[in-house]
Amino acid sequence: MKQAAKSPTNPKTDAGFKRAGKWQDEFDKLRTIALGCQLTEDLKWGWPCYTLESKNIVLIHGFKDYCALLFFKGALLKDPEGILVRPGEQTQAGRQMRFTTAREVVKLKPILKAYIQEAVEVEQAGLKVTLKKTADFAIPEEFQQKLDTIPALKIAFHALTPGRQKAYLYYFSQARQSKTRALRVEKCIPQILSGQGLNDSMNAEGTTK
Repeated sequence: MKQAAKSPTNPKTDAGFKRAGKWQDEFDKLRTIALGCQLTEDLKWGWPCYTLESKNIVLIHGFKDYCALLFFKGALLKDPEGILVRPGEQTQAGRQMRFTTAREVVKLKPILKAYIQEAVEVEQAGLKVTLKKTADFAIPEEFQQKLDTIPALKIAFHALTPGRQKAYLYYFSQARQSKTRALRVEKCIPQILSGQGLNDSMNAEGTTK
């Protein structure tokens, strides 16, 4: 059977592949697989991204200890192999397939293609991940007290994007002891009043990427 032609590469993504660093071989193999699935190559958020009719399907990105193929709607995939990983505790839709060697990519090629095909079918079917709203997150008592007594804080908090609001509420609620929750709230008040998200100050200083 004649193999389907691969999608063309996009010169704009060269910058993304330069960021691969020690994962260059892994990136190249993931790229070949994605293009073989008839996806369109692009550069988004500084990384190689593969789309279908302008809809994001997967993204190749690298980290210190691994590189990954991120499925934007990975939460909707069946994942029969149990290999998809939630990138962060607050992540609702995206899921990663992680690699530490090019050999792993080659070994999982058939599975990778099957997962990508399912991701394409999810997109074509118009399926969407049901995301939690800010109202679905409980407001810790320690933070609610501050909102009730500092009008400017309440206004500033509700002016934040839903994602930033949820990040703060999750961060506060993760502390088991009331004392710790109160300390976290107190520490974050200046950031909230300045309109910043939980990690914005760190990003501005270049300590995270």
